[in-house]
Amino acid sequence: MLARQRQERILEAVRAHGGARVSELVGLLGVSEMTVRRDIATLADRGLVARVHGGATALDGRSADEPGFQAKSAMALVEKRAIARVAAGLVQPGDSVALSAGTTTFAVAEALLGVPGLTVVTNSLPAARLLHDNAREDQTVVLTGGERTPSDALVGPVAVAALRVLHVDWLFLGVHGMDEEAGLTTPNLVEGETNRALLASARQVAVVADSSKWRVVGLCSMAALDEVDVLITDSGLPDVGQRELSARTGRLVIAPLPTP
Repeated sequence: MLARQRQERILEAVRAHGGARVSELVGLLGVSEMTVRRDIATLADRGLVARVHGGATALDGRSADEPGFQAKSAMALVEKRAIARVAAGLVQPGDSVALSAGTTTFAVAEALLGVPGLTVVTNSLPAARLLHDNAREDQTVVLTGGERTPSDALVGPVAVAALRVLHVDWLFLGVHGMDEEAGLTTPNLVEGETNRALLASARQVAVVADSSKWRVVGLCSMAALDEVDVLITDSGLPDVGQRELSARTGRLVIAPLPTP
C-alpha cells in the first residue's frame, strides 16, 4: 500500500470516529508503528489531523472557524508552491489577474513575479505587500480596499464596489473547502460576498486549493463547482475527489510535487 493510500485510510478512520490510536491503525493497515506515526505526522503537517499521545484526533471542524493567515501559512507548503507554479503557467504577459486572499493565492503571487506586464487586482494585504516590495516597472497592482478579516482579506461593500466595475482575464481563487454538494465555501460570510464579486469580474476562474480542502465545508457557499474553469490541486486528492472534480469542473489539473 502506497503512503498516500495509507494516509487516506488513516484520515477516514479519524474522521469516522473522531480519532484513532496508533495500535488500531497498525492493525488496520498491516504496517509498523513507526510507519503509522510517520503518516500521522505527515497528515498533521498538512493540517488534516491533530497529533496526540498514542494517535491522532480530528480537528474541530466547525463551519465558521477561520484560522489566521500566519496559522495557515505553515500548512501544505510544498503543495501550495507546486499549485502556484501550475497557476502561473496559465498567465500570459500583459494579462490582467485577480487574486483572492489566502495562503495559496499568496504563493501564486510569488510565482507571478516573473511574468511581465501584468495588472494584478487583489483584496489580499499580504499579496499586495509582496507585489509592492518586489515592484516591477511593467506591473500594476490594484488593492481593493475594505475591512480586514483574520485571513488578511479586505472585504465588505467598499471591496465589492471596487470589483463591480472591473473585468480581468483570470481570477485565482483560494477556498476554505470544496465539496461536490456545497461547492466552494468560506467560513466568513462577508468574505464570501466579496469573493462572489471577484468571480463576477473574471473571464476565467481558476481555483487553487491543496487536497486537504476536499470535502471541507465552510459556513458560506461562494460558487458551484461547475462555475470553475480550471481547478488546480495536488496528488494527495483521493480518487473519489479526482472523479468528482473532473466531472464537475471545466478542467482538473494535478500539480506535480517535487521528488523527495
